[in-house]
Amino acid sequence: MRLEDLETPALVADLDAVEANIAKMRQIMNGSAAKLRPHYKSHKCVEIAKMQIAAGAKGITCAKISEAEGLIEAGIKDVLIANQVVQPSKILRLAAMAKKCHLTVCVDSKENVDAISAAAQLMGSTVHCYVEYDVGMNRCGVYNFEDFFQVAQHITQCKNVTFDGIQAYAGQLSHKDMSIRQPGVEKTEQTMRQLREYLQERGIAVREISGGSTGTVEMKAAHGVYTEIQAGSYLFSDTSYGRFDLPFQPALFVLSTVVSKNPKTVVVDAGIKSFGVDQTPPYPVQNPEAQIKLHEEHCAIFDSDSGLQVGEQVAFYPGHCCTTINLYDFLYLMRDGEIVDKIPVTGRGKNV
Repeated sequence: MRLEDLETPALVADLDAVEANIAKMRQIMNGSAAKLRPHYKSHKCVEIAKMQIAAGAKGITCAKISEAEGLIEAGIKDVLIANQVVQPSKILRLAAMAKKCHLTVCVDSKENVDAISAAAQLMGSTVHCYVEYDVGMNRCGVYNFEDFFQVAQHITQCKNVTFDGIQAYAGQLSHKDMSIRQPGVEKTEQTMRQLREYLQERGIAVREISGGSTGTVEMKAAHGVYTEIQAGSYLFSDTSYGRFDLPFQPALFVLSTVVSKNPKTVVVDAGIKSFGVDQTPPYPVQNPEAQIKLHEEHCAIFDSDSGLQVGEQVAFYPGHCCTTINLYDFLYLMRDGEIVDKIPVTGRGKNV
């Protein structure tokens, strides 16, 4: 099938660009003390997760219990849920899944540790734990070294759970200019060095420091403080990251069709329901500077000189690949203008 044969809106990944991004990430990680643990949220496809593992990733990061279940069922042997799991029913599912793979979860309270320990004893499994430390996200995690030590020590005293290290995700730095990103990364890494030393002086060994993003991966891979990098968007890139001088190329686009035009405006059949718009807006691949306005089902392109006609196709790079992928049931894979595969977005709708 040719690209122009697709019914639109359609989500398409250029395989050559995807493979180039995977190869570039592997090059960045080669020689680093850190290992890549890419985040599932950016593609939500188990087939692509397998590609990442085959290319050297140590495991996969995800956000939800249901995502972890899909990955484990697909044969992924090392999964991190980079979130707190606190509901009793979910904790039981977590403990059951831990019998099937090396499963890690983030915690930030003794009470949560106790609940996970009890469930793991019931299931006869072992759940690995990262204690989360807040490094500026103002989201989950503990906020000082002593509180961190108390939770980590508690894990070492509980059955069927192990303390493996630190979750420290500084997502607030990912989309900042280098003048902010670099000192922010250095400050975060200094905090991690100090926290690791604080714990080791008190008899707590830190095997892993996990976090990082596409925007900070080159620095974190080179500096040797973090042992795991949770980058996800590198695979596809998007207009949010396209603003910065990163070594990854755009690989994901939404294909649309012109459905109407007038002397000043061209209208296509992809709107807010076709793009993740929580970061930067999408833009037409062939005219990145075009002024656009998104509606629910349409995008108006204000370009009187485009020459586009009704029925012609327009490709857009999405503003945020992670939230865009979650809007589609299938991802088409393209090579040289030919659609070579159609794979399910297996993680779509996995919200629990």
